[in-house]
Amino acid sequence: MTTKDTRSTSARVGGTSILALLTIAFVVLKLTGVIAWSWWWVLAPIWIPTAIVVVFLMIALVVFLVKR
Repeated sequence: MTTKDTRSTSARVGGTSILALLTIAFVVLKLTGVIAWSWWWVLAPIWIPTAIVVVFLMIALVVFLVKR
């Protein structure tokens, strides 16, 4: 395997984000009964960043429409 092949393979393997790993860990802990959190909090690493992006987009839209 050449150096180029090693880099492309490691890039694909290392593509999982910390939020995805955290979500998987929380789901496993919930399903095994280690934590008794609500599913809202177990899946929070997915929906909180999404909600933040939506809020920023809404603010940007309002600012754009007001300046118009």
